[in-house]
Amino acid sequence: MVNPDKMEKTDKAIGIMQPYFLPYIGYWQLLNAVDEFIVYDNIQFTKKGWIHRNRHLSGGNDKMFSIPLKKDSDYLDICERFPAPQYKKDGIKLMRKLEGAYQKAPFFEETFPLINQCINQEDTIKIENKNLFEVVLYSVKKIADHLEINTKMTISSTIDINHDLKAADRVVDICHHQKATTYINSIGGTHLYDKQSFKEQGLKLCFLKARLIEYKQFNENFIPALSIIDILMFTGKQGAIKMLKEYEIL
Repeated sequence: MVNPDKMEKTDKAIGIMQPYFLPYIGYWQLLNAVDEFIVYDNIQFTKKGWIHRNRHLSGGNDKMFSIPLKKDSDYLDICERFPAPQYKKDGIKLMRKLEGAYQKAPFFEETFPLINQCINQEDTIKIENKNLFEVVLYSVKKIADHLEINTKMTISSTIDINHDLKAADRVVDICHHQKATTYINSIGGTHLYDKQSFKEQGLKLCFLKARLIEYKQFNENFIPALSIIDILMFTGKQGAIKMLKEYEIL
């Protein structure tokens, strides 16, 4: 197990992820744990992934919510997909659903305006003029600012590498270009990347494993790994900030 607080000062740890829409706490832990966070914009959209959707608590169960998308090819990159024309109406409907689900949560008044900004984005350019990547990245930055996460974020397409590379080869190339010594991935990547292979490339490969964090969700059975919305509603900003350290680096 590696303790990131004991890394040498010359070490630079980076994370590389797709932008996810209001993701669970593990995403924010990774963003907070690294020195630089690379956000993929030129990677293929996957409709069964978490780029445009997540889960919230509703009546004691988990319920999916998503960004409605304009119909298009399933083989386009994230930056080539766009919100559906009815996004604004659907955003209003979603906020009503979230209000009904969480209006009795202890930190509703603190959290609801922030989530409304993330979903409706009325303080910036119109949603219809943004692609999916821009919509999701906006929400990531809003939550990061709220949680006082100051990690540098870099958009992948701005990095001068061979973007035709795939999987581990692309990750290694990014790490070398950004002068990283350590690559930290979420625990779900253990079947994708091999520590020895990274070591042969002069890189330390680590995995971040979020600890199971239980908190009171009304008087119901706890449902883990919901959107950050849930944690903010029930524990508030300060509670969520404390949870940023609840992980292991393996």
